[in-house]
Amino acid sequence: MKIKILTLFFCFIGLSLSANEYTTKKDISYTYSTNKYALERCKLDIYYPKKQNNCPVIVWFHGGGLTSGNKDIPYELKEKGYVVVGVNYRLMPHVSIDSCINDAANAVAWCFNNIKNYNGDVSKIYVSGHSAGGYLSAMIGLDKTWLEKFDIDANQLKAIIPFSGQMITHFAHRDSQGIGNLQPTIDRYAPLYHVRKDGCPIILITGGRDIELFGRYEENAYMYRMLLLNGHQGVELYELDGHDHGAMAHPDFHILINTIEKN
Repeated sequence: MKIKILTLFFCFIGLSLSANEYTTKKDISYTYSTNKYALERCKLDIYYPKKQNNCPVIVWFHGGGLTSGNKDIPYELKEKGYVVVGVNYRLMPHVSIDSCINDAANAVAWCFNNIKNYNGDVSKIYVSGHSAGGYLSAMIGLDKTWLEKFDIDANQLKAIIPFSGQMITHFAHRDSQGIGNLQPTIDRYAPLYHVRKDGCPIILITGGRDIELFGRYEENAYMYRMLLLNGHQGVELYELDGHDHGAMAHPDFHILINTIEKN
């Protein structure tokens, strides 16, 4: 159990396995839906080493407030010996927040069922993402009902590492209900609502509390505290002092990689 304030800009580290040959498979459909919008958005890209087996898998959800953004493979994760899965999901207001979360769970379940075909190890699936992607990571990792729809136990995840994810109800959903950004809500769409003792390690990371988006640090600090009070033994909280909501994303990968290397 750890809480840390990081005040230094740390250099990016990680084992570079440049001898590996990497390839990317793009626009793989992961949905069972026949809906036109689902068929358009529910796709993923897979970046993986061709000559290395049983690699750790990072499922990466993009940010954009659940209303914008597109899948990507972060360059910070390339040539590290990982399988990296960049996921698109349906966006509000075209769909409800239920569809966004369901798509995230569907993509992770697809990885459990298929990632071995891309040299990934199903026992080492990490779920991460920035901002809205961090929110989705936390939701499907804590509220077990989403992955259960696809016959996956969320406790099988190796870890969830949300980068500045909302822990209260996401503001895009609150906005759809006429609730403003400064009116917090905690309901079943809040990761905080689903704190529990069991589950995989949870690494919470935010920027500096005074320059983060709204109360993002405080949301994560409260999540950290509630998980501890529930008896969760694998939670850590990092505050990247001096980094705002956007700038905090790059050094977060240092923490993500260290988490994988420790496991």
